[in-house]
Amino acid sequence: QVQLVESGGGLVQAGDSLRLSCAASGRTLVGFAVGWFRAAPGKEREFVAAINWSGSTYYQDSVNGRFTVSRDNAENTVYLQIDSLKPEDTAIYYCAADFVGLTRLTPTRIHEYDYWGQGTQVTVSS
Repeated sequence: QVQLVESGGGLVQAGDSLRLSCAASGRTLVGFAVGWFRAAPGKEREFVAAINWSGSTYYQDSVNGRFTVSRDNAENTVYLQIDSLKPEDTAIYYCAADFVGLTRLTPTRIHEYDYWGQGTQVTVSS
């Protein structure tokens, strides 16, 4: 069983940066891909970025270049750096984990992930 806790959200201004954290407990994240999703007000949860345990990454096209996902396996934590924040980035951001073993898979669909955090709110004012 993996427990995930997100942190780092808050109220920021357009153009600012944030680094979200996803801390895992219960077991190591080695062998897991970790994805970030977000749910904007009135919209469905959508894929943002994912990182494989070996470091392979994949991004939603609309955030590529502003979002950077990374991981610290020693700390059992995954990060999402968001630069040049825009009001449309306002959402609850969730991290999720999926065991992929030694593959380089970076799942992008909600149903592929088994473990989810509670989310952290990011609000961007214009």
